[in-house]
Amino acid sequence: MKCNASQINCPVGTTIDIIGGKYKSLILWHLIDSTLRFGELSRLIPQATPKMLTQQLRELEDAKLIVRKVYPVVPPRVDYSLTELGISMRPILEAMYSWGEDYLKKSGREINCSMKMHMSAND
Repeated sequence: MKCNASQINCPVGTTIDIIGGKYKSLILWHLIDSTLRFGELSRLIPQATPKMLTQQLRELEDAKLIVRKVYPVVPPRVDYSLTELGISMRPILEAMYSWGEDYLKKSGREINCSMKMHMSAND
């Protein structure tokens, strides 16, 4: 069945709108099994400028996929983690990883990033 992504209630369009930002899927992937600080995310996604990473984190927070916890300490400490809704993205992210891994192998390209498939709790 065809789906017009410009329709407000299109499931695929909605998903793309929520996680389709340049670094959003990478942020979610790194948060699957971890709570991370901004600096850690910045090191894991070095191609993202601080401004872009901040913007993507805010959009994921607005979409209720991540939670930002600020600790009242000096210097300021901020942790990012997935919400229950964010955790529900895991199968989609794992499918993206598997598809990309297969594509790279079939293209004769080496996987040279630090990302690895996360083991789910059921494995």
